[in-house]
Amino acid sequence: MATEQKRDEQSMKPAPRVTVPAVMGAKGRRKLTMLTAYDYCTARWVDRAGVDMILVGDSLAMVMLGHEDTLSVTMEEMLHHTRAVARGTQRALVIGDMPFLSYQVSVAQAVENAGRFLKEGRAQAVKLEGGASVLQQVRAIVEAGIPVQGHLGLTPQSIAKLGGFKVQGKDQEAVNKLVEDALALSEAGCFSLVLEAIPASVAQRITEAVPIPTIGIGAGRACDGQVLVIHDLVGLFDRFVPRFVKQYDALGQRIMEAVIRYREEVEKGVFPGPEHTFGAIPS
Repeated sequence: MATEQKRDEQSMKPAPRVTVPAVMGAKGRRKLTMLTAYDYCTARWVDRAGVDMILVGDSLAMVMLGHEDTLSVTMEEMLHHTRAVARGTQRALVIGDMPFLSYQVSVAQAVENAGRFLKEGRAQAVKLEGGASVLQQVRAIVEAGIPVQGHLGLTPQSIAKLGGFKVQGKDQEAVNKLVEDALALSEAGCFSLVLEAIPASVAQRITEAVPIPTIGIGAGRACDGQVLVIHDLVGLFDRFVPRFVKQYDALGQRIMEAVIRYREEVEKGVFPGPEHTFGAIPS
């Protein structure tokens, strides 16, 4: 009996926190998983599911705040959501996505804002977009003791320059630039690298070239891991569905159906029933 109780207590203990060295050590050994989360409740479910990394993505600008793109979200909004996710996470490595103009203006600003994600947001790492143009920032942030995840390919904060949400690396010059940037980011100290919306063959070339894990989103199977926006994965965001998304559920439709049933039961006087009602206090 005591043995069974001890075993039950051990099974209830949270798994050890995923660390940056553990992520780096997974390359070539196992596939990594990463999902976005933006609030406490969602983070708890994603964390319980055993996902390695949770990204508090600047995609929250679109899926949580209703903006047309990711450019409008602020540092304060990102920190607000990162704190909520951190409170709901026990195992996954929490990564804060540095928003537009939080790191591009100066190296000093980049380090300060990256530090805020750890100090105020309670994240364990940050992510930023770009290649050669952000190498100084990456080096300085890493030297400050803050782990950095890079992001190449379709970088949503640069859609004005890219001309929209388009596949990148479609000609040899662009491919060579992606490989060069990936190697440079690795040398600058990034512990992993998101590759978004690039041909699978290009992602494979980068994955084989760099010593750090690559995390693909619309970049094929050869990457060391995969990431999706949670709202895309479960069918909550319906403005558009990128080609690279696999929807594992249709929660948006199911939520609407549940609300319709609720509304109809209230209108018909079915809800609340006796089981949802408190009795009179005895006199």
